[in-house]
Amino acid sequence: MANYGNSKIKLLLLLELLNQFSDEEHPLSSSEICALLEERGVLCERKSIYRDIAVLTEYGIDIISTRSPKAGFFVAKRKFELPEVRLMLDAVLTAPFITNKKTAELTGKLRELLSCYQAESVFKQIYVDQRLKFDNEEIFYNIDTVNRAIAANKQITFLYHHQIIVGQNAQLDKGREFRISPYALLWANDKYYLAGNYDKYDTVSNFRLDRMKRAAISELDSRPFSEVSPYCNYFDTADYLRKSFNMYRGEQELIELRCANNLLEAVVDKFGSEIEFSCHDDNAFTVRAHVYVSDGLIEWLLQYGERIVVQSPSHLKQEMIEKINGLSAAYQIS
Repeated sequence: MANYGNSKIKLLLLLELLNQFSDEEHPLSSSEICALLEERGVLCERKSIYRDIAVLTEYGIDIISTRSPKAGFFVAKRKFELPEVRLMLDAVLTAPFITNKKTAELTGKLRELLSCYQAESVFKQIYVDQRLKFDNEEIFYNIDTVNRAIAANKQITFLYHHQIIVGQNAQLDKGREFRISPYALLWANDKYYLAGNYDKYDTVSNFRLDRMKRAAISELDSRPFSEVSPYCNYFDTADYLRKSFNMYRGEQELIELRCANNLLEAVVDKFGSEIEFSCHDDNAFTVRAHVYVSDGLIEWLLQYGERIVVQSPSHLKQEMIEKINGLSAAYQIS
């Protein structure tokens, strides 16, 4: 067994042990710390533990000496507190574009941010194998490729796949090759998207990263987003998401909606609190907002039935009528 004595590696091991085995409810005594160090090949005296903890504290590590629930030391402040780690865990677990393999890797890394006791408590509450996950292991390489392309102001190429039915099963098609000027990565509707320009059109299009394969950075410079979007100095992802519905794209227009009062929170969640409200009475309110008019907007409106009525523009109102009539006809009993 290697004996590092009082070498500098002892400080690193001590900090690792405190992070792994101590928290407010589980302080480590100096005797326990010595025993754990000896298991790792570092022989030491109890007195040296106090000196080493003083050095770590002077460096800025928040180590507390306590008498309750027993005498010992624990790390009081970590890089991420337990609720913060739980938030990140939930995000990883519920994101379908993160594959099962990568989910296991990421949750393992997040576990290391907690003490073993905190990790045991949190991980008892999660069930990874019950969640729907995509299986494209290239997605994290795609994220890296897109980030580097945006930073270098270069276009990217990739194969873009869709699901097709073959026999009695769904599987990916052979894919279609795209070359895109990338502008932003967006997380929306539990999916990860690339927003960029396909040079055949003067618009911004959205591509799901889990459907992309063989992504590579091109030699060609990206087309400026100011040529295909209303943004000049930077691509405003927050504004872009707020005006998009289900990640469909369309022409930006001013719409006016008559909404039932019980939809106020849903409307504010979607459009933000700074939109223009008018004609508020005991039953409903009217709202005006600039959005991208598309099939995604129509789908969003339809979910609220008669509680949202389109006032303008007239063509959107007509499209809603046609969609509603089509739904009615589809459900007619012959």
